[in-house]
Amino acid sequence: MVDKYAVIGNPIGHSKSPIIHKAFAEQTGEDISYEAILAPLDGFEATIQSLIAQGYKGANVTVPFKFEALNLVYPSNRALDEVAVNTLRFLGGEIRGDSTDGTGLVRDIQQNLGITIAGKRVLLLGAGGAADGVLQPLLNELPASLVITNRTVDKAQTMVKKILSKNHNAFSLTACAFGNLSDAQFDIVINATSTGLTDTALPIPSSVFANGCIAYDMMYGRETPFMKQAREAGAQVADGLGMLVEQAAEAFYIWRGVRPRTQPVIQQLRSA
Repeated sequence: MVDKYAVIGNPIGHSKSPIIHKAFAEQTGEDISYEAILAPLDGFEATIQSLIAQGYKGANVTVPFKFEALNLVYPSNRALDEVAVNTLRFLGGEIRGDSTDGTGLVRDIQQNLGITIAGKRVLLLGAGGAADGVLQPLLNELPASLVITNRTVDKAQTMVKKILSKNHNAFSLTACAFGNLSDAQFDIVINATSTGLTDTALPIPSSVFANGCIAYDMMYGRETPFMKQAREAGAQVADGLGMLVEQAAEAFYIWRGVRPRTQPVIQQLRSA
C-alpha cells in the first residue's frame, strides 16, 4: 500500500516539493505518493484533519501556515521548542512536528558550498518565521558572532531574548536595526526576508559584505535585489534552492528512515 504525503500552503502552485520527493522516492525505492494541496487561509487545521482521516502519514507545511502547524503539535511532540514547524508526522492520532529548515540551510552552506560556519561573523536579515526557524541550527555551529537585523528591531530583540533565556552562556548574539550596520562587516550574510518576492531592496550598506563573504538568499529561481547588491560588492552569492532540497531530504528521512542523496536532485532542478 502506498503511503501518502503532501505539502500544504497558500499559494502552493509554485512548490517544487512534489518533484523533489518523487525523485527521492525513485532514488530510494520508497513506495510513497506526494502531492501539493492548497489550503484555505482559514482552513489549515481542517485540511490537516482531513488528511489524517484519509490515512496520510505526514505533511510538509509552507507559507503561511508554519506557526499554525506548531499550534497543532503537542509540546511534548515537538522536536524543536518554539519554532515554526514545517514537517508533520501523523502517528496513531498524534501530530508530531519538526523544523527542518535550519538543518537544510546549514547543510547547504557547509556541505554543498563548502563554507564552515564555525568562527565566522554571521548576519541574519529578518526576524520572521524563516529567520526563527534557522537561528538555533546556525548557533549550534558556533559562529564567532551572530547579529539579527530587522526593520522592526523589537522583533529581532525578541528572538535574541528567547535564545538567551535558554542559554545564559550564549556567545555574541545581538540584535540591531538596519540603520546601525554602517560600521559592521560579516563573513556570512543570510537574507531570510521576503523582499525578493517583491523585488524590494534592503536598506543595508554594501560594506557589510566582508572580503570573501558569502551572501545567501533563501529565495530561489530569481536574482533578487539582495543578490545583485552582494554580487556588485564582490561577495560570493548563493540562492536557496540547495536549502530547499536539503530540508526536504531531512523531512524524507524523518518520515522514512532513509536519507536520500541530494546532489542529483539539486542538479535536476538547476537544469530544469
